[in-house]
Amino acid sequence: MVIEALSKHFLGAGGVVIKALNGVSTQIRAGTITGLVGPDGAGKTTLLRLLAGLLHPTAGRMVILGMNALEQADVLRGQIGYMPQKFGLYEDLTVLENLRLYADLRNVVGPVRAQSFERLLRFTGLAPFTGRYAGQLSGGMKQKLGLACTLLGTPQVLLLDEPGVGVDPISRRELWRMVRELVQGGMTVVWSTAYLDEAELCDEVHLMNNGQILTSGLPQDLMAAMQHRCWQLTQLEVPKRPLLQKLLRCDQVMDAVIQGHSLRLVLREGAELPDLIALEAGPQAQWRPTAPRLEDAFISLLGGVHGRESVLAQVMPVVALPQHVDPQAVIEARQLTRRFGDFVATDAVSFKVKRGEIFGLLGPNGAGKSTTFKMECGLLKPSEGQALVMCLDLKTSPTQARQQLGYMAQKFSLYKQLTVRQNLTFFSGIYGLRGQAQADKVAQMVAVFALTPHLDEVADTLPLGFKQRLALACAVMHHPALLFLDEPTSGVDPLTRREFWMHINGLADKGVTIMVTTHFMDEAEYCDRVALIYRGQMIALGTPDELKASVTHPDTPNPTMEDAFIGLVLKAEQGNA
Repeated sequence: MVIEALSKHFLGAGGVVIKALNGVSTQIRAGTITGLVGPDGAGKTTLLRLLAGLLHPTAGRMVILGMNALEQADVLRGQIGYMPQKFGLYEDLTVLENLRLYADLRNVVGPVRAQSFERLLRFTGLAPFTGRYAGQLSGGMKQKLGLACTLLGTPQVLLLDEPGVGVDPISRRELWRMVRELVQGGMTVVWSTAYLDEAELCDEVHLMNNGQILTSGLPQDLMAAMQHRCWQLTQLEVPKRPLLQKLLRCDQVMDAVIQGHSLRLVLREGAELPDLIALEAGPQAQWRPTAPRLEDAFISLLGGVHGRESVLAQVMPVVALPQHVDPQAVIEARQLTRRFGDFVATDAVSFKVKRGEIFGLLGPNGAGKSTTFKMECGLLKPSEGQALVMCLDLKTSPTQARQQLGYMAQKFSLYKQLTVRQNLTFFSGIYGLRGQAQADKVAQMVAVFALTPHLDEVADTLPLGFKQRLALACAVMHHPALLFLDEPTSGVDPLTRREFWMHINGLADKGVTIMVTTHFMDEAEYCDRVALIYRGQMIALGTPDELKASVTHPDTPNPTMEDAFIGLVLKAEQGNA
């Protein structure tokens, strides 16, 4: 596949020309998985749509399977499978009915259809679920069904637009296994992603930003260029969040994140390590070299993290709890149970979250973590047990309890057809702000999240990173003591994720108690404690380091959070068996 000087321009508001792709030239080797990696708005989706024949380029040339993509588009259409980011499954159709529909669209008929269905259902593991409605599938199963529909007609080129978004680590590994099998069979795969750990699995990657390819190469070569710049600060005896802020203020530090009880940082090229005495890191603290990641190379190409302080945390007041509230149980689940008919989605889950704690809820798709989360923030009523916030039972005092919390939904709790300004005004009104106080709070959030250029844009047209900022702004306008975040950074790039977690850490330091769900295992490292939910039950509870230590094995002496997630789920599965 050859791409030469490819450009795609769109006409934006006020006649402004938006250069989604700007003179991209590259080659994609046959029979490989090539990763398109970059932040939201980098041009990944535009490039895939051009390759799929859904858009016509402003300029440039594409050669796919030896054919000119513009002149021989009709011939190529049957050779290319394209799975968009929001795959068009019909949720009120069953698995089999979706396959039939897409088989009709791709003209897969007769004996070939039956053979294709049997092969794809076996390949994706969906054979036992042919009668289940697509809307009732877990996130991982939906992606497998989407992949099956895309593979109808046996395409030679497969274009996947962020297929791992919102999918748990186990389902993501299964998806990669299936795609790797396809490549071994001779298929060429282009996989776009904002997850850099995912990109490390590709045969080759193109790192993109602002409609251009910054660099290309083998993942291991790009990581090797970061040798001697990646370090871990271990054996800390001081609070890690304030220490992280000190590191981020150091000019020689390009990036720094929390990793369990340690901190991980990336130095600028040629820079020296910060002085531990000046950092007040404690007498036992020490630097240890650590292996580079592809994410380090990408952040280095973009010049490092931009925000060093949380402006949001600076304008938020310190949370003072009423005397009757136990600071060790600001959020509490007591034997929390939820049934849907005969199905038990959450089964007698209990935990306590203390003031200023970041508490993570993890679990595979369909395991019950979202149900637990929704009961704890008042969106679902428990069948049994209690969900309490600030000592208020969400079943008996729902309105009073909800006034204490801010909520940011997985799909963003925004009104898509309202402008940024209208969303801010609406949500501030819901939380009881009126008159000058409301105007002042809206202006403050606009300044904090740099929303001024987008005030009159409809929320649905915003880039993903700005949707995330707006959703967080709407969730914290009333200075909540509790913040519930449901997969808040799903699909965003590393720099936007850093910005978001900088705000979360800053809010926790102000005493805000935070509960978060995520499928991104590096994010779980930021949590003070993590509860792992599987088949409706809590199978593990502890700090990230405690969970990793529980799966330590001679074969994996230094397990990652993903290793811990998969290991604990498999252990629970074996126990059930």
